[in-house]
Amino acid sequence: MRYKAIVSYDGSDFNGFQRLNNTRSVQKCLEDALSIINKNKVLIKGASRTDKGVHALHQVISFDMDVNVPIDRFIKAINKILPDDIRINKLDIVNNNFHARYNVYQKTYVYKINLGECDVFKNRYYFQTNYKLDVNKMIECSKVFLGIHNFKNFVSGYRDNYKAKIDSIDFKYANNELILIFKGKSFYKYMVRNIVGALFFVGSGRRSIEDIKIMLNNFDNNYSFYTAPASGLYLVDIKYNDEL
Repeated sequence: MRYKAIVSYDGSDFNGFQRLNNTRSVQKCLEDALSIINKNKVLIKGASRTDKGVHALHQVISFDMDVNVPIDRFIKAINKILPDDIRINKLDIVNNNFHARYNVYQKTYVYKINLGECDVFKNRYYFQTNYKLDVNKMIECSKVFLGIHNFKNFVSGYRDNYKAKIDSIDFKYANNELILIFKGKSFYKYMVRNIVGALFFVGSGRRSIEDIKIMLNNFDNNYSFYTAPASGLYLVDIKYNDEL
């Protein structure tokens, strides 16, 4: 029987989502807990392989189980086993063709920047900067990234294909908090954080919008500016074709 679950986690103390040997990952914690209930090994598929320190309010996983447990009891049982920094918020039985990663239509990421006084209690959940940012310039620069581009200079690691489409980048500002909202189907390793880093450099006056255009369009040359901290990044929504 195949299940689809919506999961939230505080990524501060995880070495990312993906299972790695001898490290604490979200995937490993979930698989270990589900295997206890199933009394047999369970492997999960995640919609997004969030990086070390990145948080999620709405990660989606899919997995198969041998046992049939009522949904309400299943959620209570799994959350009792899981550590306090992971929670399953919703659980559904789905068609066996469903795949949490491959069936994704759109992902939404949020990036939070604290523009006020440095707050020790925000270190794990915001990018805190002492720079005064020109938000209007950042908004103007963000338009450069919309649509389909080769994001090679904004992605960490080797890939066969660096092309991706960003549907929208929106900004919200209130109470010294700047929130950037990214929507698109595919975001590769460090991609959102590198884009935020580029926008940060423009907003702080250390790079021009033209510099960012050159970096984006001349993907055969290696450019790099700044990777924004993982602490400010949140996966907040995943949409699938059948949800439109």
